[in-house]
Amino acid sequence: MLQSMTGFGKSAGTFSNKKVSVEMRSLNSKGTDVHLKIPGTYKAYELPIRKMIGNALERGKVECVITEESIDGSAKVGINTELAVAYYKEMSALANQVGEEPKDFLTTIMRMPEVLQTQESEVSDEEWNQVQLLIQEALENMKRFREEEGKSLIADFTSSIDQIERLLQEVPKYEEVRIEIIRERMRKGLEKLQEGVDENRFEQELIYYIEKLDVSEEKTRLQHHLDYFRISMNASGAIGKKLGFITQEIGREINTLGSKAYHADLQKIVVEMKDYLEKIKEQVLNTL
Repeated sequence: MLQSMTGFGKSAGTFSNKKVSVEMRSLNSKGTDVHLKIPGTYKAYELPIRKMIGNALERGKVECVITEESIDGSAKVGINTELAVAYYKEMSALANQVGEEPKDFLTTIMRMPEVLQTQESEVSDEEWNQVQLLIQEALENMKRFREEEGKSLIADFTSSIDQIERLLQEVPKYEEVRIEIIRERMRKGLEKLQEGVDENRFEQELIYYIEKLDVSEEKTRLQHHLDYFRISMNASGAIGKKLGFITQEIGREINTLGSKAYHADLQKIVVEMKDYLEKIKEQVLNTL
């Protein structure tokens, strides 16, 4: 089923004396781009976490945030005394150098990086297994979110494809009129250049230009691409790139129709087709 690359999923669980929460957000990307924000407790498991996310989501820019908090207030916090003393000495020396009165620097020092440190406990196998289950749950929730967004994408794609097809069906009614316009334009041009026109030669030249400006093949190919897009967007797996390629082919046929139009109303049809095609292109970028 078609999925969006935009998604959100979260999960939370408690074990031992802590609560662990997992939140994931994803946006569109050409490949898999995972950004992790995890406590130092789980730093050793960064690669397995990345692998879990990459295998589950295939494509997208994903941000995964894992947080932990103590339930019973038993978190252990320590002071990096050596670093705090070094900060104090440097700040005192600077104060003397600029002629400032010595002040109580402790409040400022306690806010400096790495002065206060949470003492991390080792992660047991049981805890790591629980964290993996939370990550998996968040991934499943994100997949469901992506699928719901995918339903909206299918509806939007279908609407735009139907509109392009409707406009394509209006093309034939302008083809005969277009030929007459070309015929009159050529005749007037020849009459300005010479008196009298060789009708046989004129008809030969007209047939040559009409064949060059014939849009039958473009109409057939465009209809084929529209049908193929419909089939592909209902296929399983990651199909965003495939839909992108089909969209490019649709654009080529529409552009060729425009270059052969030679009729104001037909040009308007082509412009409307391009408008719906742009909507498809924007949405394809967000399709898994």
